[in-house]
Amino acid sequence: MRLFFTLGCALAALGVGLGAFAAHGLRNVLNEADLATFEVGVRYQMYHAFALLAVAWAIERWGGATATYAGWSFVAGIALFSGSLYLLVLTGPRWLGAVTPLGGVAFIVGWGLLAWTAFRG
Repeated sequence: MRLFFTLGCALAALGVGLGAFAAHGLRNVLNEADLATFEVGVRYQMYHAFALLAVAWAIERWGGATATYAGWSFVAGIALFSGSLYLLVLTGPRWLGAVTPLGGVAFIVGWGLLAWTAFRG
């Protein structure tokens, strides 16, 4: 439980920092489309950082491996979805766009597992 709560807090703090970096440091460097792409990565990172807080609560409330799998799915989703968007915008290789949907799938799996945890709980 503590691990996912800590990860959620750390990833939310990182999301705030990356959002500020984009708004202030990248605004005059990136074109509008790339800035918007970066901001999508930040937005989804923030959503799923909060989801990790929900996972920590679910583990405390109901326990079980399913909630833990949900947490790791959210972590993987942040790394794959948001991470690929950050790298795509900052380094340029467009093939990274093919990685982004894998992160989206990890997010969907995480939400399904978290729902199953609650339903089963």
